[in-house]
Amino acid sequence: TVQLMAVMEHAYYGSFGYHVTNPFAVSSRSGTPDQFKALVERAHSLGIRVLLDVVHSHISTNTQDGLSGMDFRQPDDQGYFLQGERGYHHLWDSRLFNYANWEVLRYLLSNLRFWMEEYHLDGF
Repeated sequence: TVQLMAVMEHAYYGSFGYHVTNPFAVSSRSGTPDQFKALVERAHSLGIRVLLDVVHSHISTNTQDGLSGMDFRQPDDQGYFLQGERGYHHLWDSRLFNYANWEVLRYLLSNLRFWMEEYHLDGF
């Protein structure tokens, strides 16, 4: 078994991949999507299970190319992120997901499903 880290798109290299901007995109640092698929397929052909290190606790505050700009002043309980101090991770300069919102849970679960179906990963 091998666990791959820093695969999801992240703008800040110094974050070691934990400052995710797009959880549905393979980082260009991991090659193209087809190259990443080939890597997983090759590992499987050698009998190696492939796990993906997933960051579903916080996301980059970058609003230009990330999910962070997707709260549109809806009521706090309906936002993707917690509001105020509860929604901000000072050490990482990132936003914290609002797990009480069903749409957030659906989004995060669909993200896991995407990686398993699209890239044939074995788990997280």
